[in-house]
Amino acid sequence: MPDPFIDLHAHSSVSDGTERPADLVRAAAAAGLDAVALTDHDTTAGWAEAIATVQDLPVTLLPGLELSTRVGYRSVHVLGYLVDPEDPGLVAETERIRDGRLARARRMVERIGRDHPITWDDVLAQSRDGATIGRPHIADALVARGLEPDRSAAFRGILHPASGYYEPHEAPTPLRGVELIRQAGGVPVIAHPAASTRGIVIDEPVLRELVEAGLGGLEVDHRENLAHGKRTLLDWAARYDLVVTGSSDYHGTGKPNRLGEHRTSRAAFDAICAEATGSAPVVGAGSRLA
Repeated sequence: MPDPFIDLHAHSSVSDGTERPADLVRAAAAAGLDAVALTDHDTTAGWAEAIATVQDLPVTLLPGLELSTRVGYRSVHVLGYLVDPEDPGLVAETERIRDGRLARARRMVERIGRDHPITWDDVLAQSRDGATIGRPHIADALVARGLEPDRSAAFRGILHPASGYYEPHEAPTPLRGVELIRQAGGVPVIAHPAASTRGIVIDEPVLRELVEAGLGGLEVDHRENLAHGKRTLLDWAARYDLVVTGSSDYHGTGKPNRLGEHRTSRAAFDAICAEATGSAPVVGAGSRLA
């Protein structure tokens, strides 16, 4: 039997993707995936819809989230797989992060609006009820207004940190993020740690602290990770006995990333599932991972 087709990083419209959670898991089935992880930013609000839909599909769903954390001005995203979605500490922290994102987005739109014809209502028009509003929605509003050709261009232009409109949002440290995910019974994996625009987002002394706190793995195969960074990540993974994952970071039409463009091994998938105590994978009808 060929290796399963596993993608452990995808977003729905509950955060900054363009497809409802139900449509995301349908897209995963259509792409031939055996398993997909739903990892919306700082929320598990899409889980119920995805779980209800995947029951009748030949796909296994790994429920999760992508937790925002920060070291100084550097953003570090931590994927949390199979957490308890009702864990009080995680719920409180994600609510705080989402509130901070919302306030920050409003301030950014106010500043942009002084120079460009865009309003907060334009941004709200690009999001669904209950979505975690952030820069992607501002980008979509800029595109709708004809101020940028697409979302990627908006991030290179008006929304770039050097533009003068950008400001960081409030977030816990990566150490706190790893602790929160472990306390919620989940498995923490650092997302795209060697993204090309930032270099490797943590150094080895920080990594050692995270490993001691329960870090489970590193997302190595990702389109934004540079080749030399991947070599360092693989060395760290071997040295500290960390799981290595590969993922698309799919956002529907919001990004060029395609489902399954990078994959996670069955061994890594099984290791994550074996460690988690907060929730369990949801096996759809006919899934090869049953």
